[in-house]
Amino acid sequence: MESVKLQIESLRSQLHEHNYNYYVLSQPTISDFEFDRLMRQLMELEAAYPEYYDPNSPSVRVGSDINNNFTQVVHRFPMLSLQNTYSEGEVTDFYNRVKRTLNEEFEIVCELKFDGTSISLVYENGRLTRAVTRGDGRKGDDVTANARTIRNIPLVLKGDDVPPYIEVRGEILMPWSSFDALNKERAEQEEPLFANPRNAASGTLKMQDSRVVASRKLESYIYSMLGDSLPSRSHFENMTLARGWGLNVSDTMRKCGTLEEIFAYLKEWDVARKTLPVITDGVVLKVDSLTQQRNLGATSKFPRWSIAFKFSAEQAVTRLESVSYQVGRTGAVTPVANLEPVLLSGTTVKRASLYNEDAILALDLHIGDRVYVEKGGEIIPKITGVDKEARFLLGDRVTFTRKCPDCGTPLVRNEDEAAYYCPNSEGCPTQIKGRIEHFVTRKAMDITIGPETINLLYEKGLISDAADLYRLRFEDLVYLERWGQTSANNLLESIERSKSVSYERVLYALGIRFVGETVARKLAQAFPDIDQLAQATVEQLVAVDEIGERIARSVTAYFANTLCVDFVRRLRQYGLQFALSQEMLAAKTDKLKGLSIVISGTFELHSRDEYKAMILQNGGKNSGSVSKNTDYILAGENMGPAKLEKAGKLGVKIIDEKAFLEMLQ
Repeated sequence: MESVKLQIESLRSQLHEHNYNYYVLSQPTISDFEFDRLMRQLMELEAAYPEYYDPNSPSVRVGSDINNNFTQVVHRFPMLSLQNTYSEGEVTDFYNRVKRTLNEEFEIVCELKFDGTSISLVYENGRLTRAVTRGDGRKGDDVTANARTIRNIPLVLKGDDVPPYIEVRGEILMPWSSFDALNKERAEQEEPLFANPRNAASGTLKMQDSRVVASRKLESYIYSMLGDSLPSRSHFENMTLARGWGLNVSDTMRKCGTLEEIFAYLKEWDVARKTLPVITDGVVLKVDSLTQQRNLGATSKFPRWSIAFKFSAEQAVTRLESVSYQVGRTGAVTPVANLEPVLLSGTTVKRASLYNEDAILALDLHIGDRVYVEKGGEIIPKITGVDKEARFLLGDRVTFTRKCPDCGTPLVRNEDEAAYYCPNSEGCPTQIKGRIEHFVTRKAMDITIGPETINLLYEKGLISDAADLYRLRFEDLVYLERWGQTSANNLLESIERSKSVSYERVLYALGIRFVGETVARKLAQAFPDIDQLAQATVEQLVAVDEIGERIARSVTAYFANTLCVDFVRRLRQYGLQFALSQEMLAAKTDKLKGLSIVISGTFELHSRDEYKAMILQNGGKNSGSVSKNTDYILAGENMGPAKLEKAGKLGVKIIDEKAFLEMLQ
């Protein structure tokens, strides 16, 4: 047994070192294949010998499906905000104020202000013991399990000179590349897009499933160190040591002795930040000496020894070369601007979204225009304006296409919508393949097949819709180009496994317009099998929580289409789940029937999503706002003051977790 323990410790040590080389130094010394082999070996040993469990093992990087009910933790050192400045004059005022107060030599550390969600990491004897969000500055949420999945947060610090207790502060960020990929996936699944990487990082860090957190490739950037016995009285020196211990401290930090050096740094990074892989929105200025920091003190809100200089919104100017059009799986046609390449937010931008015909007309676009481009929450950047004074030898005015870019069918536009659609849903190749791609996604049927393979199978005539996947045979696949027995068997096994996917996910996979993941779950709860749903009227559908008339008409139109009905019939023949499981049916009750419940605050016993599911499961209705129709407010800690005030005015009863759970007894 001792040899097994030594083997586990050796593997952990190797993997910690390889993680540091890859995620902090960006200098990997082994291949991904070899890293994965070592990780598998460690996980197999840990599964076989659970007595050697270690919460800081490298294996926790993959996350767990255990639900994390976040608890509130009081910060040992309060997390203060910084006062923002927007001009060089305000920076000068700050510098002179520090100079007058100290009346001695001092240095200012300039460091980039990364725009993410704040985190406090506690290390005891070099091992990560707790990760807490900023919260209200006095206390925050314990997100240790999720933080452990972030690859460049070391679980065990390197070196022998680490103090027995340190607390490091930093930002959790989602790189632009991960953000774009996430929003692309959400758009394909008709889910709301994240507005910016900061919101995406914050939302991800607070998720209940740490496996999902692990998959989104968050990163940490550390900017300060706290503790009773720090190694140096210089902030800059402490950060240099922290980098050596394995923490991800940006190498863009610089000590400045004069105002001129500070302004040079601001000017340099206002331009250079565009090359960074993560979002920055300014520069933080800090007095370097910790002793001088203590002497300067703080107000009730801000430290007097630090300020944040905010950059103006990042924008690029480039030339519009052409406009092309794309058709999606629902038939919506989207215009895309093709641009002269320009650097923006760490990436070279060649395309930008134009949304729809109304947006094009509002901009009065012409080919050759100089256009302003910003990168916000979109999958690709957006054009926000045109420099009309720069027009020279004006090109053709941009007009929206009237034919499908794929099949040539004349487009249609509904009176209440801005988008044009290709009505040839059953004959347009891009729509057909798009629906299959949606069907196989992880949140739908979770079949391991990519767009290239779908295109190959479609072009070879092996599939014409998603139902055809279930009649694929080994001999159909094994002789395809670059395929073999292993690839064929893997796909067929994945297709077979998908037959056990739950009803609500199958419903989502059908690709009914406006029926995203959440709507599919609500419909499945309200109509426990597909026959009930197919026969539902618009009125019955609208009666379901959060189902509006637009969704209801889309559902009834789907089941009125004989081709769609036949598609569902074929899927049923292949054994897919088109009814709630007996376990879920048994858990359904009418205990909350007719009750409208608003959830507000943070909870200890269950997550907000779990409480929402309980309300639906027991016949109740989730509501996002308090009104005269609200029956109860399920209130946790930090309930919104506006909701509390409105509840008092309307006489709405407020209940806590225990009272709510007693209602379900």
